[in-house]
Amino acid sequence: MTSDTLAVCGIVGSLRRNSWNRKLLEAAAALAPIDTELRISKAFDDIPLFNEDLVGSEPAAVLRLREEVAAADALMIATPEYNGGAPGVLKNALDWLSLPLGGAALEGKPVALMGTSPGRLGTARAQFELRNMFLFSRSPVMPGPELLLGHAHQHFDEHGKLTDSLAIERIALLFRNLRKYAQLNSTEAVPLR
Repeated sequence: MTSDTLAVCGIVGSLRRNSWNRKLLEAAAALAPIDTELRISKAFDDIPLFNEDLVGSEPAAVLRLREEVAAADALMIATPEYNGGAPGVLKNALDWLSLPLGGAALEGKPVALMGTSPGRLGTARAQFELRNMFLFSRSPVMPGPELLLGHAHQHFDEHGKLTDSLAIERIALLFRNLRKYAQLNSTEAVPLR
């Protein structure tokens, strides 16, 4: 971190315009403390399928997303769960962001996970899978608090506003913990090499 403001890049792991996870991340952006700026990536929606033949001449959307993540102090992801795991579009974006080796935007980037789904378990399995993926990019994922909202429709009002007081509390705690992780993970405090 180079200033008092925590810059967070937000990624919605769904392409659906009206997704519950988009609403969740928008709620987080609205709830961000005054010293935190959460910007939800628009480049994510345009990321093509990962193709190793394009490494070195990546499409513009990939470069934009890399720039957004690299410029941020931390990453916040709101993910749905599809077939018991992380969505393919999110895995695809993370594959692009994990390159180039040794200089990837994800390397050392603190990550906060959250998610909601219509199912009973929320996004527990998707988040578990993502935690494992981030081992390879050496991205420290906050251990908690977990935000795994099942029965998504019960946590938002008819206008899409988050109404769950426990979720709102956990979002505030996620931001506090993410700030601590970003401070601890700065290259001055914890060298990556």
